[in-house]
Amino acid sequence: MKIDDNCRGFLEKLETAGFQAFYVGGCVRDTVMGRSVSDIDVASDALPEQIMSVFDGYRVIPTGLKHGTVTVVSRGVHFEITTFRIDGDYSDSRHPDSVTFSRNIADDLARRDFTVNAMAMDKCGNIIDPFGGADDIKNKIIRCVGNPVRRFSEDALRIMRCARFASQLGFSVEKETTDAAISMKERLNDISRERIRTELDKLICGKNAVSVLLEYREIIGEIIPEMRQCFGFEQHSRYHRYDVYEHIVRSVGAVPEDQLILRRALMLHDIGKPCTFKVGEDGHGHFKGHAQAGEIMARNIFRRLRYDNHTIDLTCMLIARHSDKIESERQIKRLISKIGTEAFVMLMEMKKADNSAKMDFVLKENELFDEYIRTARRLEEENSCMSLSQLAVGGRDMLSLGLSGAAVGAALNELLDLVIDESLPNERSVLTGYIKGKYKK
Repeated sequence: MKIDDNCRGFLEKLETAGFQAFYVGGCVRDTVMGRSVSDIDVASDALPEQIMSVFDGYRVIPTGLKHGTVTVVSRGVHFEITTFRIDGDYSDSRHPDSVTFSRNIADDLARRDFTVNAMAMDKCGNIIDPFGGADDIKNKIIRCVGNPVRRFSEDALRIMRCARFASQLGFSVEKETTDAAISMKERLNDISRERIRTELDKLICGKNAVSVLLEYREIIGEIIPEMRQCFGFEQHSRYHRYDVYEHIVRSVGAVPEDQLILRRALMLHDIGKPCTFKVGEDGHGHFKGHAQAGEIMARNIFRRLRYDNHTIDLTCMLIARHSDKIESERQIKRLISKIGTEAFVMLMEMKKADNSAKMDFVLKENELFDEYIRTARRLEEENSCMSLSQLAVGGRDMLSLGLSGAAVGAALNELLDLVIDESLPNERSVLTGYIKGKYKK
């Protein structure tokens, strides 16, 4: 989305009514950077009730009247309009205890988090930039507006947002801002898990995620304490060049930025390694059962961060199976029958990313995983029987043969196994004949 005539007309409507109006926040930052705009935020000296009067006849949502915010919907676009304001103290580390409405846009910009987000733009594209946000964009720097300690005290989530913007935008963080963020990381415990989760997902999917996750590992350790044991944990393995945490981070960066599920899974895929580490007789480090241990730990972490059950189950399945050995087409069929084709493909991509963060010679195995993906797609095109729905027989057939209750499901699953193993063809007469013979016995 871009700021277009509809958006400019929206500001003009406020100005025609006698009020000041500016685009503010992320939409200005992204416009300056030449990026697509996702949200349109507007600041005005109009009070909430005046805004609602100006837009009488529009769909108006009283988003946060106490803090001067109203959302107006125009041609399908949501405009969040906030009255110029000066914030009071933040006793809950999220919302100001009080706000004072202002007539000056500079007052409103002064309360914002980072300089790159503290610019305003009028309908003609003229920028108001009292804190040097445009220069910081040019120099690729994230910097707090004013005192970083005060900014992070007002809303501790800004600590995560700082790292997230550095990851998404590919910017570095100014030293004073970095020092304050790390020193105040414990304040993240006062923030709701849902807000932390949202920022974490955006951070790990940023183009600069690897360097940010490495530089700000103490912040990650604050929101995922289980990760701390991975910091600097040497693997003592000829397959690995990095410690556990750096291996995890570099594997995250080995998949495309838009693959959120894979990046989530890789972020925790080896978190069970430290607790399963043993040195073998060969003198090398071994992590037997680390995938299963990691799956248990990851499930607890995802629940704590309030992820939905589907996300938890899918991601934890990938973690639990990321070390599974696959050596035949029969095994591919069996695995697809359990998790489905798309999840199988994701698992192979996860294995490739995992290998990409190991020694170079391990990368040869990725050719095999690509072949497994091609095999899975071929089986899908051939409609090869890999699920109960594809069996030539069903529950009614089993009932007609005299089976009932749990025996019906057990029989169908046995037949599916036999078909997958190619011990029986997927033909109704053959499958019912097999059950008849077994039932008589």
